[in-house]
Amino acid sequence: MFRSSSNLTTNEPEWKTNWNEVQPTLQKVRRSLASMRTSSIKVMRVSQLDSDILDVELFDILKEQLWSALSLFKPTIKERFEPELLGLLNLILFKLSVYDSSATYGAQLQNLQYRNEQKHGGALESIAKNAALTKTQKILYGLFAVGGQYVWTRLNRYITSEGWGELEEFDPRNKIYRVLQTGEKYWKAFSLLNFLIFLRNGKYRTLIDRVLRMRLVYAKKSMNRQVSFEFLNRQMVWHAFTVKYN
Repeated sequence: MFRSSSNLTTNEPEWKTNWNEVQPTLQKVRRSLASMRTSSIKVMRVSQLDSDILDVELFDILKEQLWSALSLFKPTIKERFEPELLGLLNLILFKLSVYDSSATYGAQLQNLQYRNEQKHGGALESIAKNAALTKTQKILYGLFAVGGQYVWTRLNRYITSEGWGELEEFDPRNKIYRVLQTGEKYWKAFSLLNFLIFLRNGKYRTLIDRVLRMRLVYAKKSMNRQVSFEFLNRQMVWHAFTVKYN
């Protein structure tokens, strides 16, 4: 009875009075939830692998167009500068995708984006505001993925053409050849091990991602995580008809 008269005096609804009373308790609950460590998000492995396949398909399409354009010139240009041309194409794709938007084109189609796991605090959000890739990470990714592939392709082509593997064992060039072959075997072995770990926890798709602590996560949780491949199916059908009747 006393409470009703008080409400009439202050003209304050009863629900508002109750709401103000529980505010201290709600604040304690919010603080406790904020300090709790949240569970890791589950990014589908198939989405990450599909993004890699889409990137390869895009690169093959652009490479085919590049070779078609160079067919109007001397064929020696393609044979002589193929590593440089492919490296330049990879560099352009890297600049327009990973460096500018922290995601490859295939990853964008799969609603994925790279996240800096070193700065990530474990929140449930797919892309935390304070966990974006640093400029150093992007540059190192370009050096490893683009520069490393170009250097290896050019060096391997030069060594093969010069026949370093057929020289005497005591020749320094033959030793360099064997060191490179051994390094390639270790790289493939570690890549296989990383892929098995990726299949288990779905965290780092490649060795470069693991070294640089770059993880693919969902860019927007509200978007559909399944991508329709109808446009790819139509493209494949039209491509088959074009090749057959040309």
